[in-house]
This record gives sequence, structure tokens and C-alpha cells, in this order.
Amino acid sequence: LLTSSRLADALNLEEEPPGIRERYGKGDAKNVGDGAPRNNEHFLLARRLVEAGARCVTLNYGRWDFHSDNTGGMRSHAPMFDQGLSALIEDLHERGMADDVAVCAGGEFSRTHKINDKGGRDHWGRLCTLALAGGGLNMGQVIGKSSRKAEVPAGGKVGPQELMATVFHVLGIERETSFDDPAGRPIPMLGTGQPIRGLI
Repeated sequence: LLTSSRLADALNLEEEPPGIRERYGKGDAKNVGDGAPRNNEHFLLARRLVEAGARCVTLNYGRWDFHSDNTGGMRSHAPMFDQGLSALIEDLHERGMADDVAVCAGGEFSRTHKINDKGGRDHWGRLCTLALAGGGLNMGQVIGKSSRKAEVPAGGKVGPQELMATVFHVLGIERETSFDDPAGRPIPMLGTGQPIRGLI
């Protein structure tokens, strides 16, 4: 893909009908502090790259580290993110690609359940949520739950290994796949992770 004209074609958004581009929106192409741009065209580029043959596309969106003014930060970020992500998912369904493309939206961790004295929320690694769509997975449900104040998992806890096992399943990669380290020792890619029950 990198050496073919398909990449250049995929990156040319002028080929998209104006209505599709409007659905995704533009967002903001400038970097947000030490974060990434809130560029909604990246969602559209992701779809085009998959159509061109990319097996995996990753994009960063904005900066969600709202240690102060959490409400203002979310008001500036969330609507644009929602527009781009929902447009991508709808577009994949309309093009008949939803069963072949899995979308995973999440962060590296969550935020404290209590607002700090600056009106923000700090780092919190004990509970995190994410959204999955497509990939032939069973959609329209919530897996797991949190405690009443969203502090810790309260049931159906899913960890990173289970998430990756689910992604491997969608990609058609055997869960037992391993690679050899420099000394020739096989290193399992997933350990004991199993695909998330209820999704496959």
C-alpha cells in the first residue's frame, strides 16, 4: 500500500462527495496543547485507507487531559468527536463494510469520579470504558459494569488482554500466536487473554 498509488488516492479527500465530507465535519486541524488535532477529516481518511487496503488504522483525537475546567473541555471536544465517530460508523454500515471493519474508541485510562478543586478530573487507572462497533461483533449491549460512583469495576470486568484477544479474533489472528525474541524464545502475544464473552 505504501508504494502504490492507492495511498495517494486514499489521502485525496477531494474525491469524496461534498455531502459525505460535510457529514464528517472538519473539526479543528490545529494541535490541542500537547495533544493531537481534533481533525474530523481523519475519520474519513481512516475509512478511505481501509478501502485502499490498510489492515489497521490508528488516529489520535484532541487532548482529553482536563485537570481543570472539565466541563468546558468536554463541551469543546465531545460534539466534534461524536460527529466524526458517528459519521464513520454510519458510513461503514451504508457501504456494507461494518462486519469487516472494527472500530475501537477509547483512551489509555479514565478520569477520577470526583471533580477536583479546579473543576477538573484527574488520572484514574482503576476503571476505564471504551466503545466498540462493527467487526461482526454482537452490538447493542453493555459489557461489564462499574460501582455506583464509577470508581471500580463491579462485575464483568474486562482487561486489556481480553480486548486484544477480541481484536485478534476480528483480524483473524490466532490467539495463540507468538513471536521469537532475540534469543529464539517464543513469546505469546496475548498470554491468557480470551475474547470478550458476549461480543463474538
